[in-house]
Order: sequence, then C-alpha cells, then structure tokens
Amino acid sequence: MNKAMLLITLLTVPLAHADDRLEPIQHQWAECQYRMADAEREACLNSLSIKADLASGANPTRTDLLIWSAIVKSTWAGAKGGLGALKLVKDARRRLEKALTMDDRALDGSAYTSLGSLYYQVPGWPVGFGDDDKAGELLRQALTINPDGMDPNFFYGDFMLDQGHKAEARRYLEKALQAPPRPGRELADAGRRKEIEARLGKL
Repeated sequence: MNKAMLLITLLTVPLAHADDRLEPIQHQWAECQYRMADAEREACLNSLSIKADLASGANPTRTDLLIWSAIVKSTWAGAKGGLGALKLVKDARRRLEKALTMDDRALDGSAYTSLGSLYYQVPGWPVGFGDDDKAGELLRQALTINPDGMDPNFFYGDFMLDQGHKAEARRYLEKALQAPPRPGRELADAGRRKEIEARLGKL
C-alpha cells in the first residue's frame, strides 16, 4: 500500500461534543499522530482504536463517535501499512457508510471527507477497494457541506495533487491553510498546517 502512510493524516475535525467521550479520543488521536515516534505510533493507535470502538458501541445513536472510531481505525491502518492494513480500512469504510445513513451532515459532513480519502488512498481492485471517481464524488460532497473547512479543502487539494491537477491542488491547499483555528484542536491544527505546507512545497 504505497499510499497507506497518508492515511495517518486523516481528519482533525472540530469538537462536536465537549463531553467525556469524544474529546479524549480526539485529543489522544492528535497525541498519537503528532507527538509519537514512528515506532510508537501504531501501538498508540491500536489502543485508541479499542477505546473509540467501545465508546461508539456504547452509544449507537452517536454518529460523531462512529465517525471517529473509523478515523482512528484508518489512521491505525496508515501507521501499520502493508496488506495487513486492508482489514482495518475495510472496517473503517463500513463504519463511515453506516454514519452516512445515520446523519450525513454530522461533524460538518466529515464522513464524506474520511470516506473519500480512503477511496483515493487505498489500492484499487484486486488488492483493495480504491476508486478515484468515487473519491472525487465524496470529497466534493464534503466541500458542499463545509466549503471553508480545513480538512475538506486539504483532502480535496491532496486528491487533486495525486491526480496531477496542480493548479486545482494549489487552490484548495491554500484555502485549507487559511481556514480559521479550531478551539481545542491546537495540536491537530498545527500538524495539519505542516502537512498542507509540505504539499504546497511539492508544487
């Protein structure tokens, strides 16, 4: 999975519930992603995935927790890499598809962003389920719901870069860089901006 490592940068959406369930998951995700050494990241995300799945399972009507259980699992897949990550991304896809049936606008439509990013980063058939056409469709839907968000613009810009559309990539990446800060997400925002700047550096 040549693109698998990009999965570790998946979504840092804003807090939707300042409670004792979602916020700790988001906080620990940022710690795993941006403060752990590579050798420690997979174990950190493995542990967090268990917690996120338990939180989601205990609150089946909470679409936000379901989305985040998928985000953590996708991130873990990126840290794990290789064919062993495919089972994780397939589980993440299932969770995101379920979230879309529950409330497709939850967390500003982030299920569309997460699912779209999976479709362009996961290998296509016969290895995986990757599909660039499907990815573009989902990512554009995310932008319809949240046109000024950091993550929808980042992932669509990265998708455009992946497709070789440099002018479009620059436009969306620069818009992502200009997105307003998200309260409580300082570490995640800082990490995302570094990723945006790295993509812009390629252009």
